[in-house]
Amino acid sequence: MPLQPSDDCAAPALERPETRLVLAISLDGRLAPAEGGAAQLGGKGDRRVLDTALAWADACLMGAGTLRAHQSTCLIRDRALLQQRVDQGRSAQPTAVVVSRSDAFPLQWQFFRQPLERWLLAPKAPAEGFDRWIPLGHSWPERLEALYACGVRRLALLGGASLAAEVLQADCVDALQLTLVPTLLGGPHTWLPVDAKPLPLSMLGAGAWSCDGLEDLGEGEMVLRYRRQRVH
Repeated sequence: MPLQPSDDCAAPALERPETRLVLAISLDGRLAPAEGGAAQLGGKGDRRVLDTALAWADACLMGAGTLRAHQSTCLIRDRALLQQRVDQGRSAQPTAVVVSRSDAFPLQWQFFRQPLERWLLAPKAPAEGFDRWIPLGHSWPERLEALYACGVRRLALLGGASLAAEVLQADCVDALQLTLVPTLLGGPHTWLPVDAKPLPLSMLGAGAWSCDGLEDLGEGEMVLRYRRQRVH
């Protein structure tokens, strides 16, 4: 039987999760090689800061295209971080939230064997494979409010580029964590698509983003952290 929306997701929420965009990008700002597909960017340093971001998050949001490219999602590997989450009364792994216009995915993918909860943001309830269905709202503020109503307070946005652009366009990204990897990829697959809708003017001016740290990860990798500064 298809999933029904959970009762604890039904009430309108007044807030949304704190949302952090987490990406590894090439020196020329690409997510994937020119021919497309998974780039497998990032070394040991990026893996460490990725684990830290996953451990921080209650849930991780990814687009259907990213799931199709990888057929899995990122898991925390660091045992100390896993134990820390358990000691805090949290699930060992953050919930994986997939946003899609489709409600069906091949169940033989590794994603459906990974040890985590799987939620789907989609117009229709999935027949199987997911633990929770959240109806796809009309806007990103509405969708993120629905996640908040389901208990998600901290959300890691893992991509892809189109999804990242949509959430940024809605000004719903609170922090950026970008690992700069010492390689050039070329091609059209930038982390913000060139054909994406323009970003809000308030996001483009001086002072819209403040540096929240720069860290040398070794092997030529650097992680850049920025926080969104909003005038209320």
